[in-house]
This record gives sequence, C-alpha cells and structure tokens, in this order.
Amino acid sequence: MQSTSGADSLPLRRGARFSPQRRNLAGACLAHILHDGYTDQLYVLLPVWQSEFGLSYAGLAVVRALYFGTMGGLQVPGDRLIARLRPRAALALSTFVAAAGYLVMALPCGFWGLCAGLALAGIGSSVQHPRASLLVTNTYGKKGSRGPLGIYNFAGDLGKAIFPAVLALLLLVVAWRPAVGIMACVGLAVAVALLGVVPRRPFVAPVEAQSTAKRRAAGGFGLLFTIGALDTATRMGYLLFLPFLLHTRGGSEAVVGLGLALLFIGGALGKAACGWLGQRLGVVWSVIATEVATALLITATLVLPLAPMLAVLPLLGIVLNGTSSVLYGTVPDLAPRGDIGRGFALFYTGTIGAGGLAPIAYGAIADHSNRTVGILAAALTAAVIVPLILALRSTLESERGALTEQEL
Repeated sequence: MQSTSGADSLPLRRGARFSPQRRNLAGACLAHILHDGYTDQLYVLLPVWQSEFGLSYAGLAVVRALYFGTMGGLQVPGDRLIARLRPRAALALSTFVAAAGYLVMALPCGFWGLCAGLALAGIGSSVQHPRASLLVTNTYGKKGSRGPLGIYNFAGDLGKAIFPAVLALLLLVVAWRPAVGIMACVGLAVAVALLGVVPRRPFVAPVEAQSTAKRRAAGGFGLLFTIGALDTATRMGYLLFLPFLLHTRGGSEAVVGLGLALLFIGGALGKAACGWLGQRLGVVWSVIATEVATALLITATLVLPLAPMLAVLPLLGIVLNGTSSVLYGTVPDLAPRGDIGRGFALFYTGTIGAGGLAPIAYGAIADHSNRTVGILAAALTAAVIVPLILALRSTLESERGALTEQEL
C-alpha cells in the first residue's frame, strides 16, 4: 500500500469529523469494544455453567480456554490468512464469525454445543487485535500512534465494563441461553456497522525507516513478550476467582456483575492514568509501581468484607489493567525487524495464550489446595514481573537513543 499525500497526511482540521483517519480509529475502537466485551462477559457465565454442567475450577478454566486458546493460537496464522483483505472487510468478517459463535452457544445443544460455540467465537476474535492495532498504527504512523493506540485500548475496556454488566442484568430476566443470543445479535449489528464506518480505501501514514528497525535486538521484544504474558496471567488468574470471591462475601449475581464492572471501569481509567504515569516515570518504573500495587491489592481483597472490597475493585482495576497499556504501546518500538503487524500478532499470541492457559494452572492449584492459595499465586505472578522489567531497561534506553540519533 502506498502512503497518501496532501491534505489527508496533514493534521486534522476543524470540522474534519469524518476524515479517513478518524473513521479508521472509530472502526478499530468499535471492533475492540465488541470483542473485548465478548471476552470478558464470559466471567459472568462461569458460575452459571459450573452449576449447570457440574464443573470444577480447573474444568471451568479448560472450557474458558476453548475461547482463549483459539483466539490466542490463531493470532499469527489468522493475521496472515486475511492479510490480503482490506481492514474494513477483515474487521467485519471477524466480528461476524465471533457473533456466530455466540449464536451457537445460545442453541440448546448441550455441553458440546457450548464448547463448539466458544471455539468459533475465539476464531473470530483472533483476527481483531492484530488487524485493528495495525490499522491504527498505519493510519497515524509510528510516532503519532501512541495516543490513538491508547484510545483504542480504552475502547476495549469500555466493552469490558459494559458487556458483563448488561449480561448480568439480562440474567435477572431471562435464562442464560436467550441472554447469550441477545448478545450475539448485538455482534451481528456491529459487524454491519463496521462496513459503514471503516473507509473502503485505507489511509496509510509514512512508515518508519528500515535503518532504525534493523538496530533492534530480538531479545528486547522477547522480554517484553514474557512480561506481557505474565501480566495477562495475573489478570486472568484473578478474574477466574473474583465471581466466586464475591459470592462468598454474600454477593448475588447482580453484585458479581457490579463487581466486574467496577474492576473494568477502573481498568479503563488505568489506560489513561498509566499513560500519564509512563510519561513521567518511564516504562520501567511505571510497570514496577503498577505490579507492586497489583500484588498488594489482590491480597487485600482476600480479607476485606463485601462493601470495602467493592470500593477497592476500581483501584485494583487501574493497576491490574493499566500496565498492559504501557506494555502494548511499546510493541511498535521493539517489533522484530520493524514488522509492527507481526509484532502485534506475536505479542497478542503470548498475552492471550497466557490468559487462556494460566487460569488452568491457578484453577488446579485451587482445586488441590483452596481458592486463597490460587489467588495468592496470581499476586505472586505480578511480583515476578519486577525483576524482568528491570532487565529490559537497557534495551529501552538503547532504542530511545537510536530514535534520537535518527531525528538528529
């Protein structure tokens, strides 16, 4: 694809509300809201499925991994498979497939129908993250994409806050299968909307010079990959137990939905807060601060009564989710050989894969000991990130120096 020139490459003028740049960003955000909402509303359904199908904690994690495993494992091959499609078609198609998966889950086909629907929904969602992230990066360029990528990340957290709360309310009125069917219809509507929002001809900003990209050390991205995977493992491991933790405090299904919404609203605020923190403390110290706070607050929720626990959940969400914004914004800086699209696909493979597999381990720990030990294991995972991010500091400083030399 060639870069566009002229008016489209200049900063947005007043009144350019529907410029190709903003339409691309709006489409990426709309897709992110839907797919992240689809992902995290599953937590509201876990207690329902445990009761209906008689599943253990590890069994729930395995069922959940059908979605996360396909979504994470198909990031790279899925991205390559539809690389020839324009972003508009790729995002709409992936959203349609994800919604179709939820329709299958809503059918009265028993446990194996549920498993098939989860796998199909995961296949659809596997494409969204790398395609939408690359669309935003290509639209605004590497230097100008950190802000728009932050907006894109924030949009995903809006979906995480809205969809679980809506589904929890629906479960008060209808059974879980009709509720899932309603959410599937929402996905089909979003797939149609994406065809109207994203331009037919993509806007592409000038790309980074190859000389800078070749200077990057492969080990830097590998370490970032590992840190991102552990950060996601912490988050997903804790989320596995949170609905049950709220239930033991006397919370109803509505309170579980409220608790998840509070956590995800805090996570959305964490995107902006950690971006501000990263600008002032840098990537290394902002990650250290958020991971230490994550470990401490997770431990605190084990002993707090219901009301104080609900009050703490937004604060926990800020640090639990905010770290990912700092790490995610660093992918274009450390992408291997400057291939940002592949860098995003690989990074999401690691983070989503960890999100699918780690809860199985935490669930097994809880099954063979108790829930408290499983939650403490998630907190310990956050603490392990601290020495790893310190090891990445020299690579980040070298990359920053290389970019400064290029600008001079």
